[in-house]
Amino acid sequence: MTTLKMPKVDRKILKDREKIIQDISNFTKRENVLAEREELKPYETDGLTAYKQTPMLVVLPENTQEVSKILSYCNKRKIKVVPRGAGTGLAGSALPLEDCILLGLGKFNKILETDYQNRCVVAQPGVTNLAITHAVEDKGFYYAPDPSSQIACSIGGNVAENSGGVHSLKYGTTTNNILGIEVVLVDGTVTRIGGKIFDSPGYDLLGLITGSEGLLCVITEVTVRILKKPHTVKAILLGFPSIEDGGNCVTQIISEGIIPSGMEMMDKVLLQATNNFSKAGYPLDAEAMLIVELDGTKSEVDELINKVASISKENKCSSVKISKSEEERLKFWSGRKAAFPACGEMAPDYYCVDGTIPRGKLSKVLKEITKLSKKYKLPVANAFHAGDGNLHPIIMFDANDKTSLEKTEKFGEDILKLCVKFGGVLSGEHGIGVEKRELMCEMFNNNDIQQQLNIKNSLDPSSLLNPGKVYPILRKCAEEGRLHIHGRDKSKFSDIPRF
Repeated sequence: MTTLKMPKVDRKILKDREKIIQDISNFTKRENVLAEREELKPYETDGLTAYKQTPMLVVLPENTQEVSKILSYCNKRKIKVVPRGAGTGLAGSALPLEDCILLGLGKFNKILETDYQNRCVVAQPGVTNLAITHAVEDKGFYYAPDPSSQIACSIGGNVAENSGGVHSLKYGTTTNNILGIEVVLVDGTVTRIGGKIFDSPGYDLLGLITGSEGLLCVITEVTVRILKKPHTVKAILLGFPSIEDGGNCVTQIISEGIIPSGMEMMDKVLLQATNNFSKAGYPLDAEAMLIVELDGTKSEVDELINKVASISKENKCSSVKISKSEEERLKFWSGRKAAFPACGEMAPDYYCVDGTIPRGKLSKVLKEITKLSKKYKLPVANAFHAGDGNLHPIIMFDANDKTSLEKTEKFGEDILKLCVKFGGVLSGEHGIGVEKRELMCEMFNNNDIQQQLNIKNSLDPSSLLNPGKVYPILRKCAEEGRLHIHGRDKSKFSDIPRF
């Protein structure tokens, strides 16, 4: 068992635990305050299960006023607060602290308004991503961002992580699809940013909050834009004899001005696993496969499908299959959506990496990932949001092997360093959390990080909201050549076990 550096535990707060329980119970129902060990255990980790920590308390408020009172109280008492949505995040952003109140937003689960005239939905943060589409699809509308976990992940968590999905290429990530939010600041102040309009004057505070991973505020309401379903949608499966050929096809499709609604790539390892799992009818003789989806009017889609098929043949495509019905199109996507669970049949455990590169560097990065797989002697399956360069290498390992997780994490770190080296970034949609925070110096120098922390400090001067996430605790910045603990001394930090 190894450890993860986290902010030092405040023992005085822990000693006052019973008094804190009594005080918090004045702001919400006592049944909403979870304090027993068996009640707390389900909250000790999120989707990144490598690290576990039982929180001091879990509080499940029911409305914005309760959140405001709880945050105001915690601010005065200097109690750390970790916001949590559905707990599906894969970067450890919702990892609790031993002396924190974990603020669960699961009871904020109502859609408050569907406004078809302004094409938007107002929802509480605990509403699942897919529930928004379900609420409006009878009127011919939908919500575009669609993470693989959309059946379970919450819209508040989507905003906190700026989640993407397979249709982000054409329709953007969460930041391109939200219009307004209601938030509670650390001192209990309730404020609204944006609304039902497409743009607001002044600073882009909505953009600042989106992707801030719970470090700046607690989100209590979200207004998202909804889109009219396109008249025609078709998908095409393209098999290729090599990853390079598939990557070249992706580059040519985009360079010729075609913007598919979705464009996903999977390698041979993942093709076989997902096909066994979902029976999606993938070309198993291919080394790589593209799913290209196009939407619009019937004539437009038919023309673009033919163009994509022609481009694929120029890039040595070995098989072409066009969806003939909506059911077949959804079947094509069923395998890609099931990529992560399908890997469960390949190894006892898997670790999903999230990084982004320029599209044109896809084949080069994949060659390097293959070399790293051989170096660490760990198999890897590859899935990509190919159109926007978001990589999801899935590393297979066995957590029962005490060295296997350490090797897997090092493998993942090397992949992310590759992404930065080739002009990409550390995350495409999963966020930084604790998983990637020590790699932030790969992208940012000391001044860059300081400027970001200045914003954090202006809104949360005591660093009570989700401390220990996103920014390095102990780091070595290249230009300084020395270990540097940002604004603190080493005694301020303690360890969280990794299992």
